[in-house]
Amino acid sequence: MASVTREQVLEALATVNDPEIKRPITEIGMVDDVLIDGSSITVKLLLTVAGCPLKDTLTRDTTNAVVKVAPDAQVTVDMGVMNEEQRKNLQEVLRGGVTQRDIPFAQPGNLTKVYAIASGKGGVGKSSVTVNLALAMARSGLKVGIVDADIYGHSIPDMLGAGDARPTQVEDMIMPVPLHGMKVISIGMLKPARDQVVAWRGPMLDRALVQMLSDVYWGDLDALFLDLPPGTGDMAISLGQHLPGAEVVVVTTPQQAAATVAERAGTMASMMHQRVVGVVENMSYLELPSGERMEVFGSGGAEQVTKTLGARLGYDVPLLGKVPLDEKLRVGGDTGEPIVVSDPTSAAAQELQKMADQLSGRTRGLAGMQLGLAPAGRL
Repeated sequence: MASVTREQVLEALATVNDPEIKRPITEIGMVDDVLIDGSSITVKLLLTVAGCPLKDTLTRDTTNAVVKVAPDAQVTVDMGVMNEEQRKNLQEVLRGGVTQRDIPFAQPGNLTKVYAIASGKGGVGKSSVTVNLALAMARSGLKVGIVDADIYGHSIPDMLGAGDARPTQVEDMIMPVPLHGMKVISIGMLKPARDQVVAWRGPMLDRALVQMLSDVYWGDLDALFLDLPPGTGDMAISLGQHLPGAEVVVVTTPQQAAATVAERAGTMASMMHQRVVGVVENMSYLELPSGERMEVFGSGGAEQVTKTLGARLGYDVPLLGKVPLDEKLRVGGDTGEPIVVSDPTSAAAQELQKMADQLSGRTRGLAGMQLGLAPAGRL
């Protein structure tokens, strides 16, 4: 074997990213030591927790990186666990030396687009829309995160096929669960047991939202989706207080009763100084084998919502798209294979992709946003 130096091995290891944190393992203190003994190279790694679910991935990636600079070497990866001081150092590195837990998406200059997916009532497919829009953006190459803020009715983990997933915790910092190339967190992932019922009132709901936004290490995201509970209750108020710059997408079905209730969700967003960036009509129609469209739930609901909100808010609220009824959309939610992944050529998946592209291609405007300005007194 041609001689290889410790510095060359470390340089190779700098190309290995931690699967959860998405930072080089050399940068975040995971490489404890590199030992070279003839044709044998041993890399000692420190895991954040003993039961790290991705240690096999780390072992594979580390081995592959070392083999590139020492193809004839016998590579061994030894796994250890960080002590308390090392975990605190990692936490400080990830937070950029800032010890106070702030919500990064509320900070001036943060470029992450935050989309709150809202509905006036349950049963309109809001969570399905959230998952598929987020996945559509991720498939376009964007870095995307999802917060399942529907505390009582959390369903995002199951829809992504990870109902039993648990996040890794580094001291009081939580690593979001990597799913389908996205970063995901849900109260369902933080409960001791999957079947445990969440029975919280206002202050606890607010604390849960803040924890999922500030205690979770999100890293650099292009877009963050929040799946809100239906209605205009505590969570919508908390979101407006903590993320006034969030942009709201209202989901409705074609029927008039659902549309009337959806208007309230849009109006609530405006009251919290958030901009409504569009309306999605879900379950819009059923396409028959003949090509004819059957309007199972009526028609005109989304148009009613956009017209009413536009007049009420004083700016244009566009109709982002109409998602047809598709059995695969429902099945995907049950099996954890969303339709934009399982059947990207279907009419529903293409409509969802079109809406995601429309949202991600927007530039942020000032209409409807709170600028934080106050009138100056006369001199």
